[in-house]
Amino acid sequence: MKKIIIIGGGAAGFFTAINAKEKNPDLDITILEKGKDVLQKVKISGGGRCNVTHACFEPKELVKFYPRGEKELLGPFHTFMTGDTFEWFDDRGVPLKIESDNRVFPEANTSQAIIDCFQNAVDNLGIKVFTNCGVNSVYQQENKWVINTKNQDFEADKVVVAAGSSKKVWELCKTLNHSIIKPVPSLFTFNINDKRITNLLGISVPNATIKIVNTKLEASGPLLITHWGMSGPAVLKLSAFGARILADKNYQYNIEVNWLFRPTDKVLNVLLNLKKKEPRKTVILKSPFTEISKRLWERFVLFSNISKNQNWADLNTRQLQNLANQLTKGVYNANGRTTFKDEFVTAGGVDLKEINFKRFESKQHKNLFFVGEVLNIDAVTGGFNFQNAWTGGYICAKALAENKK
Repeated sequence: MKKIIIIGGGAAGFFTAINAKEKNPDLDITILEKGKDVLQKVKISGGGRCNVTHACFEPKELVKFYPRGEKELLGPFHTFMTGDTFEWFDDRGVPLKIESDNRVFPEANTSQAIIDCFQNAVDNLGIKVFTNCGVNSVYQQENKWVINTKNQDFEADKVVVAAGSSKKVWELCKTLNHSIIKPVPSLFTFNINDKRITNLLGISVPNATIKIVNTKLEASGPLLITHWGMSGPAVLKLSAFGARILADKNYQYNIEVNWLFRPTDKVLNVLLNLKKKEPRKTVILKSPFTEISKRLWERFVLFSNISKNQNWADLNTRQLQNLANQLTKGVYNANGRTTFKDEFVTAGGVDLKEINFKRFESKQHKNLFFVGEVLNIDAVTGGFNFQNAWTGGYICAKALAENKK
């Protein structure tokens, strides 16, 4: 009976174990988890509802959400992707639903539905799970793998590293002759101290464009003003795709914000038209843009050197241009970052050049596999990181289930 050890009791580890055992019931599979509980990230994800995947059903479109891993995941997504994820959970009594922003959750609306599904499968299939079982070392001895933990040593024919992104795990990978791309934070919000947005906590716009000044980095989407600066999908996407560049800048940089997702000249024309149509209206009280809240509009007006009592008729060309610029290309200084909720994601990990993505197997060692966030793969927020775990776990499971040596 082939023995398989899976290091890591998270989403990728459980999905790999369950699929491998279902494909080959003769496998002896053990999951080793260093913590006292398994599936902790599943539990807290999506505010405790578990954002299982994202409703994007084309591999070529899906890979665009991965700043690192886009090229490598294209083939795997043709084998197992979003539609397969729906079917997999539905077959096991956990139907999924698509929300208005295309994020996907269990219909039960709780991450416990996913956790129970995994736990029941593991119990029914006879997969062993050891908690409080951190791995100290992994090495080969007489064609076997030896996995040393603080409690005991395990022997295995095949080893899967599915232990997420942690310094200790990456150090372990280095001992197995793998290169680690230096980890930096991804998916973070921008710390901005600027009077234009001070005390506007909770105000948002539905579609803004943000650029990192003096780079090619740009992202569009909803933008949210927070206590510490700016957040929302546009910021999080920019932080993911710019993770390495922003780390190199020590998180000190300027951003340019177009709050309206419209060209400056078109916004200026709207302002000129309003000046003609409503000349006697007070500028600060009359905005032509419904997507900008009253309080945010007031700030932009005042910061364009327009007084509280000025009417539209009284505005000169410079004031109109200032207002158009504040709305479409205001520059803000970002200094530092804040972790997005509890869903800390890291850019970095095992170098993708060292992995065979037809099997998620190491090119350095036969019968050594890597799945999930231990690899240098990460995505924007919205269920994409879990989809990477499901896809990698499924393809790895197929390789583990093979009867050949």
